[in-house]
Amino acid sequence: MLDISSRVRVHVETLLAAQIDMGVCDAIEHYAPVRRPVTMNAPHPPKVAGIDSMVPPPAHTVTPTSAATGVPPATPHAPVAPGTLLQDRLAAWVSDLTTLHELTERLARTDSLAEALQELLRAGAALVGARRGLVVLEPHDGLGPDTTIGLGLARADLGHIETVPRSSMSYGRILDGLPGGEREIAEPDLLSEDGLDPRHREVAARLGYAASYALPLSTEAAGRLGAAVWLYDEPAEPVERQRHLAARYARYATEHLARLVETDRTRACMRTIAEELLPARLPRIAGVQLAARRRTDPRGGGDWYDALPLPDAALGLAVGSVTGSGPSALAAMGRLRASLRAYAVMEGEDPVAVLSDLELLLRLTEPARSATALFAYCEPATRRVTLAGAGHSPPLLVGPHRTEFVETSLSAPLGMLACWEAPSIDVALEPGETVLLYTDGLLRRTGDPMDRAFARLHAAAAGVPRPVRTDPGAVVDHILRAILPEEPAVAAARSGRVAPRPGEDGAEDVILLAARFE
Repeated sequence: MLDISSRVRVHVETLLAAQIDMGVCDAIEHYAPVRRPVTMNAPHPPKVAGIDSMVPPPAHTVTPTSAATGVPPATPHAPVAPGTLLQDRLAAWVSDLTTLHELTERLARTDSLAEALQELLRAGAALVGARRGLVVLEPHDGLGPDTTIGLGLARADLGHIETVPRSSMSYGRILDGLPGGEREIAEPDLLSEDGLDPRHREVAARLGYAASYALPLSTEAAGRLGAAVWLYDEPAEPVERQRHLAARYARYATEHLARLVETDRTRACMRTIAEELLPARLPRIAGVQLAARRRTDPRGGGDWYDALPLPDAALGLAVGSVTGSGPSALAAMGRLRASLRAYAVMEGEDPVAVLSDLELLLRLTEPARSATALFAYCEPATRRVTLAGAGHSPPLLVGPHRTEFVETSLSAPLGMLACWEAPSIDVALEPGETVLLYTDGLLRRTGDPMDRAFARLHAAAAGVPRPVRTDPGAVVDHILRAILPEEPAVAAARSGRVAPRPGEDGAEDVILLAARFE
């Protein structure tokens, strides 16, 4: 990964500073290859117990002792080849740089907060020679997210640790700004400490750790995000070189975590806004049972649904999707849904007029955006449904004796034509039948062509057990489990495919709205 010649010309001042400071980067600040690279003559560093082989210890070319080889040791004044010690020292520094580069690359490939925290614990354990650890994420601004993740520790083990008074734990001193918490905290022999809290001693004995090493996750730019603690099974303490590497890695990891924390907060805010723009609860209408389910894109998609009471004991059902994702799509979705509610109250018995008014509004106010929508005017007393769709997937009827799609007229999405209009469809339902409205994300998340996705949806609906068909919530739950048994990332991992990123097919919004007529 790093192509550095073993024969280098180094300034004397740099060498002296390197030998004194032992820095990883400063030591090879000035170098210049003088000829073609040759193989370093430093011996391969042996693996040290308790230290991952990715982090070899500094190698020094010395004569083995008689106890190890049976050969008498060299005299104190034995001649040493010129530059041998320097080459060994440079080999160790290059090894350290390579290790840090590999670990930071692995960390940079994580795109979720949970993955990054796990990678931080694994890399830190390799650097300091520990087997277990935990990281406590608690940003100093109090805006969250707050979480605790363990390496080699079950949830019950973390619960035991949390019963220890916070001020007696190294991570507690770091997070609460207590004396000594602004830097690393090494506790090489916990059980022999006189001032150790009795509860801490009991938990350490139960979980089987005898030493700990903690680092603050803090930088000047990011502030304090949390603390990482690694646990040793026996009394131990990282050496100076291990501390130096772990500190450098922790600084980079903190900056990466700060970016992921900001992303996580933004996604949480988007989810909250989307939930507030959709119905807080479904209305109660005599003769109709309603149920809705929603899975969202982390960036916030433009899929929406609505169910609103209308005059003359009628009910309006709507689903739709706005192109795009993110804040602008959410805002457009909120405006579109509010406008449809107004048009439905005024002329809901004519779904074509409702969608025509909506198309005109969209074309005048947001000419660069398009949307699909389906609106159904329902009369529960007579089980009659009149619906019209604009580029939207047809509803699905699920009943005791039939499972079929409603044949709607072919129509373009809203905003695609100069004047939108399509005929409406009248559907007469039998007692106990359920009308299922859904968005295209349900079909696209399957990853199949649209014809096969429709077939899967029909098969899932036909496979709903008859005892649960009286509950629309159980119907939509069964369909979701049958079509999307796993989240996209989990399904991709099982099949070996690349997990879809937010906004790509497979990570789209999914909405199901079911209405069962008695």
